[in-house]
Amino acid sequence: MSEMYPNPEMPNAIISANSSSGFVATTRDGKPLRMALVDEEGNIIEAGDPVRWAAWRVCTETLENLWQCEGWLVVHSSPPGDPEVISRLIKAAA
Repeated sequence: MSEMYPNPEMPNAIISANSSSGFVATTRDGKPLRMALVDEEGNIIEAGDPVRWAAWRVCTETLENLWQCEGWLVVHSSPPGDPEVISRLIKAAA
């Protein structure tokens, strides 16, 4: 799937990500960078952690939506196949 998207080289920066820190941008020598939204005239409209977390949120929600549509992500209200829990839920709903 990753082949669908461009993978541009960035000679001066690295963007990485993990589930606990979201996106992290650094220079090639490891100095922290801030993410920003810049308009066509070069004006910084938004910058810093709010941009980083908003971008991460969009990314993870998009991925979750894909998983749900493909049937790879199924949310259960109880462990699948646990007859005791299912029985209690059915009785409580009645």
